[in-house]
Amino acid sequence: MGAEMNPALVRQIWHLLEPVHASLYYAPEAHAEAAALGFDVNTRWPSYFAWRSAPLGAAGPELVAATYFSFSPAMIGQHVPSIWDTATPGDVLAARQRAVDATLRARLGDLIGSPELAEAAALARRAAEAAVTAGRPLAAANADLPCPDEPHLALWHAATVLREHRGDGHVAALLAAGLDPVEALVSFAAVGAAPVEVFASRGWTAEEWSAARERLAERGWIGPDGLATPLGREGRDAVEARTDELATGPWQALGQAATGRLAQLVMPAMLGVVRSGILPAQSTLGIKPRA
Repeated sequence: MGAEMNPALVRQIWHLLEPVHASLYYAPEAHAEAAALGFDVNTRWPSYFAWRSAPLGAAGPELVAATYFSFSPAMIGQHVPSIWDTATPGDVLAARQRAVDATLRARLGDLIGSPELAEAAALARRAAEAAVTAGRPLAAANADLPCPDEPHLALWHAATVLREHRGDGHVAALLAAGLDPVEALVSFAAVGAAPVEVFASRGWTAEEWSAARERLAERGWIGPDGLATPLGREGRDAVEARTDELATGPWQALGQAATGRLAQLVMPAMLGVVRSGILPAQSTLGIKPRA
């Protein structure tokens, strides 16, 4: 066992890899692949649910809602399982890889084919292969897929496994804190992490949001002004700290020096995606913890 992993480095490497992973959900190249499959791309949700759920197979709404956690089951039911009538999971996964290839080639420029990107991909892959996926269904589903040979695709694949590994652990931390899906979002908004309007896309009704706020007020987490109390902030801080702890395993296995090296190597790729402007301003780019 090596030296204890620095929690700040665990958070930092997630911040750096998240934009690389998230580029799939916003890039015009991905929208073009989704349209070619027959998905409506006037809204991003049909392709989002297809891209992210395809590793699970032809999953139904109950499974997708359980693994995503913070999306309204009613909203998910508008798209799942009908997305599989448009394209099979196998077709979606093939298109996903083409979309990632085109997206990263367009954003990373001269980094494609560079020794630095190859080294970053190799380090990220080592971390992803060290991730224990027991109890982490989205991480496991992606880890079951073959890792591509091309470095930029291998980097995206590893970033996705690690992202879902962290996300699955975050769900566990929320459950351990006694937060249901809508309470997770309400408490997140209450600490000022993002405006309430950002979470409208998750599909919860005003009545569901209000009821969750009342439950959190009864627990002493939210005050009359709708903002988090000291107890609520302490609770959310504990959730995020536990999320970092649960995400540490792959990086502990990789080692602090190699993780730091990966952080250096992946910075240009992250900046290439962010500076391209494809990601919305409110998307998670390592500025805020996840809801």
